[in-house]
Amino acid sequence: MLADDDSPKYNLSYIESNDSYTALDHTKLISLLKLNGTNQSDNIGEFLRVLENLRSKFNISVVKECDRTHYCSGEFRDLILAYNSIHGYVSLLICLFGSLANALNVAVLTRRDLAGAPINRLLKWLAVADVFVMLEYVPFAIYRYLLFPGQEDRPYSWAVYMLFHMHFTQILHTASILLTLSLAIWRYIAIKYPSYGSSLCTDRRCSIAIGVSFLLPPMLCIPSYFVFTIHQDYALDHRPSKVYFVDSNYDGRLYQTNFWVHAVVIKLLPCAILTVISAWLIRVLYRANNRKRALKGYNACPAPTAVNGNGNVFTRKSTKRSKAERRTDRTTKMLVAVLLLFLLTEFPQGILGLMSGALGRCFFKQCYDLFGELMDALALLNGAINFILYCSMSKQFRTTFRQIMRARFAPTPRASSHTELQSTYV
Repeated sequence: MLADDDSPKYNLSYIESNDSYTALDHTKLISLLKLNGTNQSDNIGEFLRVLENLRSKFNISVVKECDRTHYCSGEFRDLILAYNSIHGYVSLLICLFGSLANALNVAVLTRRDLAGAPINRLLKWLAVADVFVMLEYVPFAIYRYLLFPGQEDRPYSWAVYMLFHMHFTQILHTASILLTLSLAIWRYIAIKYPSYGSSLCTDRRCSIAIGVSFLLPPMLCIPSYFVFTIHQDYALDHRPSKVYFVDSNYDGRLYQTNFWVHAVVIKLLPCAILTVISAWLIRVLYRANNRKRALKGYNACPAPTAVNGNGNVFTRKSTKRSKAERRTDRTTKMLVAVLLLFLLTEFPQGILGLMSGALGRCFFKQCYDLFGELMDALALLNGAINFILYCSMSKQFRTTFRQIMRARFAPTPRASSHTELQSTYV
Protein backbone atom coordinates (compact mmCIF):
# COMPACT_ATOMS: atom_id res chain seq x y z
CA MET A 1 0.00 0.00 0.00
CA LEU A 2 1.44 3.34 -1.07
CA ALA A 3 0.61 6.60 0.66
CA ASP A 4 1.92 10.08 -0.03
CA ASP A 5 3.75 11.55 2.91
CA ASP A 6 2.69 14.83 4.43
CA SER A 7 4.52 17.81 3.02
CA PRO A 8 6.76 19.79 5.38
CA LYS A 9 5.20 22.88 6.83
CA TYR A 10 6.97 26.15 6.02
CA ASN A 11 7.03 29.08 8.39
CA LEU A 12 6.08 32.06 6.18
CA SER A 13 6.09 34.67 8.93
CA TYR A 14 9.61 35.68 7.94
CA ILE A 15 8.62 36.21 4.32
CA GLU A 16 5.56 38.24 5.18
CA SER A 17 7.61 40.61 7.31
CA ASN A 18 10.45 40.90 4.80
CA ASP A 19 10.13 43.62 2.18
CA SER A 20 12.52 41.80 -0.12
CA TYR A 21 9.83 39.23 -0.77
CA THR A 22 8.01 41.82 -2.93
CA ALA A 23 11.03 41.89 -5.20
CA LEU A 24 10.99 38.12 -5.68
CA ASP A 25 10.99 37.05 -9.27
CA HIS A 26 8.63 34.12 -9.06
CA THR A 27 7.87 33.80 -12.77
CA LYS A 28 9.73 30.48 -12.94
CA LEU A 29 7.70 29.10 -10.06
CA ILE A 30 4.44 30.15 -11.72
CA SER A 31 5.50 28.62 -15.03
CA LEU A 32 6.26 25.35 -13.30
CA LEU A 33 2.84 25.33 -11.67
CA LYS A 34 1.17 25.84 -15.05
CA LEU A 35 3.37 23.35 -16.88
CA ASN A 36 1.72 20.08 -17.86
CA GLY A 37 4.58 18.08 -19.31
CA THR A 38 4.70 14.41 -20.00
CA ASN A 39 7.35 13.67 -17.35
CA GLN A 40 5.66 14.65 -14.10
CA SER A 41 8.49 13.41 -11.89
CA ASP A 42 10.93 15.84 -13.52
CA ASN A 43 8.43 18.72 -13.14
CA ILE A 44 7.91 17.89 -9.47
CA GLY A 45 11.66 17.68 -8.98
CA GLU A 46 12.22 21.04 -10.61
CA PHE A 47 9.39 22.53 -8.54
CA LEU A 48 10.95 21.24 -5.33
CA ARG A 49 14.35 22.56 -6.35
CA VAL A 50 12.90 26.04 -6.85
CA LEU A 51 11.18 25.89 -3.46
CA GLU A 52 14.42 24.79 -1.82
CA ASN A 53 16.28 27.72 -3.40
CA LEU A 54 13.61 30.13 -2.15
CA ARG A 55 13.84 28.62 1.32
CA SER A 56 17.61 29.10 1.41
CA LYS A 57 17.47 32.61 -0.08
CA PHE A 58 14.93 33.99 2.38
CA ASN A 59 15.97 31.84 5.37
CA ILE A 60 12.59 30.13 5.63
CA SER A 61 12.49 27.71 8.54
CA VAL A 62 11.02 24.27 7.96
CA VAL A 63 8.88 23.00 10.83
CA LYS A 64 9.14 19.21 10.79
CA GLU A 65 6.95 16.80 12.64
CA CYS A 66 7.88 16.28 16.31
CA ASP A 67 10.45 19.12 16.33
CA ARG A 68 8.81 20.58 19.42
CA THR A 69 8.97 17.35 21.45
CA HIS A 70 12.09 16.08 23.17
CA TYR A 71 11.40 12.53 24.24
CA CYS A 72 14.35 10.26 25.16
CA SER A 73 16.99 12.96 24.95
CA GLY A 74 20.22 13.33 26.90
CA GLU A 75 23.36 11.27 27.41
CA PHE A 76 21.48 7.97 27.49
CA ARG A 77 20.32 8.64 23.94
CA ASP A 78 23.94 9.03 22.85
CA LEU A 79 24.76 5.68 24.44
CA ILE A 80 21.95 3.94 22.57
CA LEU A 81 23.01 5.61 19.32
CA ALA A 82 26.55 4.32 19.89
CA TYR A 83 25.21 0.79 20.13
CA ASN A 84 23.03 1.30 17.04
CA SER A 85 26.18 1.99 15.04
CA ILE A 86 27.42 -1.58 15.68
CA HIS A 87 24.03 -3.29 15.78
CA GLY A 88 24.45 -4.77 12.32
CA TYR A 89 27.53 -6.78 13.29
CA VAL A 90 26.11 -7.82 16.67
CA SER A 91 22.77 -8.95 15.24
CA LEU A 92 24.43 -10.84 12.40
CA LEU A 93 26.61 -12.82 14.83
CA ILE A 94 23.61 -13.57 17.05
CA CYS A 95 21.54 -14.71 14.05
CA LEU A 96 24.25 -17.00 12.70
CA PHE A 97 24.82 -18.60 16.10
CA GLY A 98 21.11 -18.72 16.90
CA SER A 99 20.17 -20.33 13.58
CA LEU A 100 22.68 -23.12 14.15
CA ALA A 101 21.69 -23.50 17.81
CA ASN A 102 17.97 -23.71 17.07
CA ALA A 103 18.60 -26.19 14.26
CA LEU A 104 20.40 -28.34 16.83
CA ASN A 105 17.46 -27.89 19.21
CA VAL A 106 15.11 -29.23 16.56
CA ALA A 107 17.46 -32.14 15.81
CA VAL A 108 17.68 -33.14 19.47
CA LEU A 109 14.03 -32.60 20.39
CA THR A 110 12.80 -34.70 17.46
CA ARG A 111 14.70 -37.79 18.61
CA ARG A 112 12.48 -40.72 19.55
CA ASP A 113 13.29 -40.61 23.28
CA LEU A 114 12.43 -36.89 23.52
CA ALA A 115 9.80 -36.26 20.85
CA GLY A 116 6.95 -37.89 22.78
CA ALA A 117 6.88 -35.42 25.70
CA PRO A 118 4.42 -32.53 25.11
CA ILE A 119 6.84 -29.97 26.60
CA ASN A 120 9.55 -31.06 24.17
CA ARG A 121 7.10 -30.63 21.30
CA LEU A 122 6.43 -27.06 22.42
CA LEU A 123 10.16 -26.40 22.73
CA LYS A 124 10.71 -27.82 19.25
CA TRP A 125 8.19 -25.48 17.61
CA LEU A 126 9.56 -22.59 19.64
CA ALA A 127 12.95 -23.33 18.08
CA VAL A 128 11.35 -23.52 14.61
CA ALA A 129 9.77 -20.07 15.03
CA ASP A 130 13.04 -18.59 16.30
CA VAL A 131 15.15 -20.03 13.50
CA PHE A 132 12.86 -18.57 10.81
CA VAL A 133 13.00 -15.15 12.48
CA MET A 134 16.80 -15.25 12.51
CA LEU A 135 17.18 -16.53 8.97
CA GLU A 136 14.95 -13.73 7.70
CA TYR A 137 16.82 -11.13 9.76
CA VAL A 138 20.19 -12.00 8.15
CA PRO A 139 19.58 -10.40 4.70
CA PHE A 140 17.90 -7.42 6.38
CA ALA A 141 20.94 -6.82 8.62
CA ILE A 142 23.42 -7.29 5.77
CA TYR A 143 21.66 -4.82 3.46
CA ARG A 144 20.71 -2.14 5.95
CA TYR A 145 23.66 -2.12 8.33
CA LEU A 146 26.62 -3.58 6.40
CA LEU A 147 26.25 -2.91 2.68
CA PHE A 148 24.35 0.41 2.63
CA PRO A 149 24.48 1.99 6.12
CA GLY A 150 22.76 5.35 6.29
CA GLN A 151 21.36 5.11 2.76
CA GLU A 152 18.46 7.49 2.27
CA ASP A 153 17.40 7.05 -1.39
CA ARG A 154 16.01 3.56 -0.96
CA PRO A 155 14.03 2.08 -3.87
CA TYR A 156 10.44 0.92 -3.81
CA SER A 157 11.52 -2.75 -3.70
CA TRP A 158 13.35 -2.09 -0.43
CA ALA A 159 10.23 -0.51 1.09
CA VAL A 160 8.20 -3.59 0.06
CA TYR A 161 10.78 -5.85 1.71
CA MET A 162 10.77 -3.68 4.85
CA LEU A 163 6.98 -4.02 5.08
CA PHE A 164 7.26 -7.79 4.69
CA HIS A 165 10.10 -7.92 7.24
CA MET A 166 8.08 -5.96 9.78
CA HIS A 167 4.97 -8.13 9.56
CA PHE A 168 6.82 -11.46 9.17
CA THR A 169 8.99 -10.98 12.25
CA GLN A 170 6.07 -9.65 14.29
CA ILE A 171 3.88 -12.65 13.47
CA LEU A 172 6.54 -15.26 14.21
CA HIS A 173 7.71 -13.45 17.34
CA THR A 174 4.12 -13.37 18.56
CA ALA A 175 3.97 -17.12 17.90
CA SER A 176 7.06 -17.52 20.07
CA ILE A 177 5.34 -15.55 22.83
CA LEU A 178 2.27 -17.79 22.71
CA LEU A 179 4.41 -20.93 22.69
CA THR A 180 6.33 -19.68 25.73
CA LEU A 181 3.03 -18.95 27.46
CA SER A 182 1.84 -22.48 26.64
CA LEU A 183 5.05 -23.88 28.13
CA ALA A 184 4.50 -22.02 31.38
CA ILE A 185 0.86 -23.06 31.68
CA TRP A 186 1.76 -26.65 30.80
CA ARG A 187 4.40 -26.79 33.53
CA TYR A 188 2.11 -25.14 36.04
CA ILE A 189 -0.60 -27.77 35.48
CA ALA A 190 1.91 -30.64 35.65
CA ILE A 191 3.25 -29.51 39.03
CA LYS A 192 0.13 -28.01 40.61
CA TYR A 193 -2.16 -30.91 39.66
CA PRO A 194 0.10 -33.98 39.24
CA SER A 195 -2.80 -36.44 39.54
CA TYR A 196 -4.64 -34.73 36.65
CA GLY A 197 -1.58 -33.89 34.56
CA SER A 198 -1.83 -36.91 32.29
CA SER A 199 -5.50 -36.26 31.57
CA LEU A 200 -5.17 -32.49 31.09
CA CYS A 201 -1.82 -32.32 29.26
CA THR A 202 -2.59 -34.70 26.40
CA ASP A 203 -0.97 -34.89 22.98
CA ARG A 204 -4.16 -33.65 21.34
CA ARG A 205 -4.28 -30.54 23.52
CA CYS A 206 -0.60 -29.97 22.88
CA SER A 207 -1.28 -30.03 19.14
CA ILE A 208 -4.14 -27.55 19.64
CA ALA A 209 -1.84 -25.23 21.63
CA ILE A 210 0.78 -25.35 18.87
CA GLY A 211 -1.81 -24.71 16.16
CA VAL A 212 -3.34 -21.77 18.03
CA SER A 213 0.14 -20.31 18.63
CA PHE A 214 0.73 -20.10 14.88
CA LEU A 215 -2.80 -19.26 13.69
CA LEU A 216 -3.69 -16.54 16.20
CA PRO A 217 -0.77 -14.10 15.56
CA PRO A 218 -1.81 -13.17 11.97
CA MET A 219 -5.22 -12.14 13.34
CA LEU A 220 -3.77 -10.21 16.28
CA CYS A 221 -1.52 -8.26 13.93
CA ILE A 222 -4.36 -7.13 11.62
CA PRO A 223 -4.33 -3.49 12.85
CA SER A 224 -0.66 -3.08 11.93
CA TYR A 225 -1.41 -4.13 8.33
CA PHE A 226 -3.41 -0.91 7.91
CA VAL A 227 -1.39 1.40 10.13
CA PHE A 228 2.04 0.85 8.55
CA THR A 229 2.21 1.52 4.82
CA ILE A 230 4.74 2.56 2.18
CA HIS A 231 5.25 6.31 1.87
CA GLN A 232 7.06 8.29 -0.80
CA ASP A 233 9.09 11.46 -0.51
CA TYR A 234 11.66 13.40 -2.53
CA ALA A 235 15.35 13.73 -1.76
CA LEU A 236 17.07 17.00 -2.72
CA ASP A 237 20.71 16.22 -1.90
CA HIS A 238 22.09 15.90 -5.43
CA ARG A 239 19.10 15.68 -7.74
CA PRO A 240 15.41 15.37 -6.98
CA SER A 241 14.53 11.69 -6.70
CA LYS A 242 11.77 9.65 -5.15
CA VAL A 243 12.52 7.76 -1.95
CA TYR A 244 10.28 5.19 -0.29
CA PHE A 245 9.99 4.25 3.36
CA VAL A 246 7.61 2.50 5.74
CA ASP A 247 5.83 4.61 8.32
CA SER A 248 2.53 4.80 10.16
CA ASN A 249 -0.31 6.14 8.04
CA TYR A 250 -2.68 7.29 10.78
CA ASP A 251 -2.41 9.25 13.97
CA GLY A 252 -5.94 8.61 15.15
CA ARG A 253 -7.99 5.80 16.62
CA LEU A 254 -6.62 3.01 14.41
CA TYR A 255 -3.04 4.03 15.21
CA GLN A 256 -3.71 3.95 18.94
CA THR A 257 -5.68 0.70 18.69
CA ASN A 258 -2.72 -0.99 17.02
CA PHE A 259 -0.32 -0.02 19.76
CA TRP A 260 -2.77 -0.95 22.51
CA VAL A 261 -3.25 -4.40 20.96
CA HIS A 262 0.49 -4.82 20.44
CA ALA A 263 1.46 -3.55 23.89
CA VAL A 264 -1.32 -4.95 26.09
CA VAL A 265 -2.59 -8.11 24.35
CA ILE A 266 0.63 -9.34 22.74
CA LYS A 267 3.24 -8.11 25.22
CA LEU A 268 2.07 -7.06 28.68
CA LEU A 269 -0.74 -9.57 29.23
CA PRO A 270 1.48 -12.63 28.51
CA CYS A 271 4.24 -11.03 30.60
CA ALA A 272 1.85 -10.59 33.54
CA ILE A 273 0.72 -14.23 33.32
CA LEU A 274 4.30 -15.45 32.99
CA THR A 275 5.37 -13.34 35.97
CA VAL A 276 2.75 -15.01 38.19
CA ILE A 277 3.60 -18.51 36.95
CA SER A 278 7.36 -17.89 37.21
CA ALA A 279 6.98 -16.65 40.79
CA TRP A 280 4.98 -19.76 41.66
CA LEU A 281 7.55 -22.07 40.01
CA ILE A 282 10.39 -20.33 41.84
CA ARG A 283 8.49 -20.87 45.08
CA VAL A 284 8.15 -24.58 44.25
CA LEU A 285 11.89 -24.81 43.56
CA TYR A 286 12.66 -23.03 46.83
CA ARG A 287 10.58 -25.54 48.75
CA ALA A 288 12.26 -28.42 46.91
CA ASN A 289 15.70 -27.09 47.84
CA ASN A 290 14.66 -26.80 51.49
CA ARG A 291 13.40 -30.36 51.35
CA LYS A 292 16.67 -31.50 49.78
CA ARG A 293 18.72 -29.86 52.55
CA ALA A 294 16.45 -31.40 55.17
CA LEU A 295 16.95 -34.85 53.65
CA LYS A 296 20.73 -34.40 53.66
CA GLY A 297 20.63 -33.54 57.36
CA TYR A 298 18.31 -36.46 58.02
CA ASN A 299 20.56 -38.94 56.19
CA ALA A 300 23.61 -37.74 58.13
CA CYS A 301 22.05 -39.07 61.37
CA PRO A 302 21.87 -42.78 62.25
CA ALA A 303 18.94 -44.56 60.72
CA PRO A 304 16.05 -44.59 63.23
CA THR A 305 14.73 -47.90 64.54
CA ALA A 306 11.33 -48.91 65.74
CA VAL A 307 9.69 -51.93 67.38
CA ASN A 308 6.49 -53.38 65.99
CA GLY A 309 3.74 -55.10 67.89
CA ASN A 310 5.47 -58.50 67.75
CA GLY A 311 8.64 -57.15 69.32
CA ASN A 312 10.66 -57.20 66.10
CA VAL A 313 13.11 -54.37 65.60
CA PHE A 314 13.26 -52.82 62.11
CA THR A 315 14.96 -49.80 60.50
CA ARG A 316 12.91 -47.11 58.84
CA LYS A 317 13.76 -46.45 55.21
CA SER A 318 15.17 -43.07 54.29
CA THR A 319 12.79 -40.94 52.22
CA LYS A 320 15.21 -40.07 49.43
CA ARG A 321 14.01 -38.07 46.50
CA SER A 322 13.40 -40.26 43.52
CA LYS A 323 15.10 -39.87 40.14
CA ALA A 324 11.83 -38.66 38.62
CA GLU A 325 11.57 -35.89 41.23
CA ARG A 326 15.12 -34.72 40.53
CA ARG A 327 14.42 -34.67 36.79
CA THR A 328 11.24 -32.68 37.43
CA ASP A 329 13.20 -30.08 39.37
CA ARG A 330 15.82 -29.77 36.63
CA THR A 331 13.12 -29.32 33.99
CA THR A 332 11.39 -26.71 36.13
CA LYS A 333 14.65 -24.81 36.63
CA MET A 334 15.27 -24.80 32.89
CA LEU A 335 11.79 -23.48 32.13
CA VAL A 336 12.09 -20.80 34.84
CA ALA A 337 15.33 -19.61 33.21
CA VAL A 338 13.59 -19.49 29.81
CA LEU A 339 10.64 -17.55 31.27
CA LEU A 340 12.79 -15.02 33.12
CA LEU A 341 14.87 -14.35 30.01
CA PHE A 342 11.66 -13.91 28.05
CA LEU A 343 10.31 -11.41 30.61
CA LEU A 344 13.55 -9.43 30.51
CA THR A 345 13.14 -9.10 26.75
CA GLU A 346 9.41 -8.51 26.37
CA PHE A 347 8.53 -6.23 29.28
CA PRO A 348 10.49 -3.21 27.92
CA GLN A 349 8.90 -3.63 24.49
CA GLY A 350 5.44 -3.76 26.02
CA ILE A 351 6.04 -0.62 28.09
CA LEU A 352 7.40 1.31 25.09
CA GLY A 353 4.49 0.14 22.93
CA LEU A 354 1.99 1.20 25.58
CA MET A 355 3.57 4.65 25.86
CA SER A 356 3.61 4.98 22.06
CA GLY A 357 -0.12 4.41 21.99
CA ALA A 358 -0.74 6.83 24.85
CA LEU A 359 1.65 9.65 23.86
CA GLY A 360 1.27 9.47 20.08
CA ARG A 361 3.48 9.13 17.04
CA CYS A 362 6.18 11.55 18.19
CA PHE A 363 7.07 9.29 21.11
CA PHE A 364 7.12 6.33 18.74
CA LYS A 365 9.46 8.06 16.29
CA GLN A 366 11.80 9.50 18.94
CA CYS A 367 11.88 6.65 21.48
CA TYR A 368 10.52 3.40 20.06
CA ASP A 369 12.60 3.79 16.90
CA LEU A 370 15.62 4.72 19.04
CA PHE A 371 15.43 1.51 21.07
CA GLY A 372 14.40 -0.60 18.07
CA GLU A 373 17.85 -2.04 17.36
CA LEU A 374 18.51 -2.83 21.02
CA MET A 375 15.12 -4.54 21.41
CA ASP A 376 15.79 -6.54 18.24
CA ALA A 377 19.13 -7.69 19.64
CA LEU A 378 17.54 -8.76 22.94
CA ALA A 379 14.77 -10.65 21.16
CA LEU A 380 17.28 -12.43 18.92
CA LEU A 381 19.51 -13.23 21.89
CA ASN A 382 16.51 -14.61 23.76
CA GLY A 383 15.92 -17.13 20.99
CA ALA A 384 19.60 -17.89 20.45
CA ILE A 385 20.73 -18.95 23.92
CA ASN A 386 17.97 -21.48 24.62
CA PHE A 387 20.34 -24.18 23.34
CA ILE A 388 22.85 -23.22 26.04
CA LEU A 389 20.14 -23.34 28.70
CA TYR A 390 18.98 -26.78 27.57
CA CYS A 391 22.52 -28.16 27.58
CA SER A 392 23.35 -26.72 30.99
CA MET A 393 20.14 -27.74 32.76
CA SER A 394 18.90 -30.94 31.09
CA LYS A 395 20.96 -34.11 31.41
CA GLN A 396 18.72 -35.94 28.95
CA PHE A 397 19.20 -33.17 26.37
CA ARG A 398 23.00 -33.33 26.80
CA THR A 399 23.02 -37.11 26.48
CA THR A 400 20.92 -37.07 23.30
CA PHE A 401 23.04 -34.28 21.82
CA ARG A 402 26.25 -36.24 22.47
CA GLN A 403 24.72 -39.31 20.82
CA ILE A 404 23.86 -37.27 17.72
CA MET A 405 27.34 -35.78 17.52
CA ARG A 406 28.98 -39.15 18.10
CA ALA A 407 26.88 -40.78 15.39
CA ARG A 408 27.60 -37.90 13.00
CA PHE A 409 31.34 -37.51 13.42
CA ALA A 410 32.60 -40.79 14.96
CA PRO A 411 34.30 -43.10 12.40
CA THR A 412 32.35 -46.21 11.46
CA PRO A 413 34.05 -49.29 13.00
CA ARG A 414 35.32 -51.81 10.47
CA ALA A 415 34.92 -55.54 11.33
CA SER A 416 38.03 -57.68 10.71
CA SER A 417 36.26 -61.00 11.18
CA HIS A 418 32.86 -62.58 11.43
CA THR A 419 33.23 -62.82 15.20
CA GLU A 420 34.06 -59.12 15.50
CA LEU A 421 31.18 -58.20 13.20
CA GLN A 422 28.83 -60.24 15.32
CA SER A 423 30.01 -58.72 18.58
CA THR A 424 29.70 -55.23 17.12
CA TYR A 425 25.97 -55.55 16.56
CA VAL A 426 25.13 -57.37 19.81
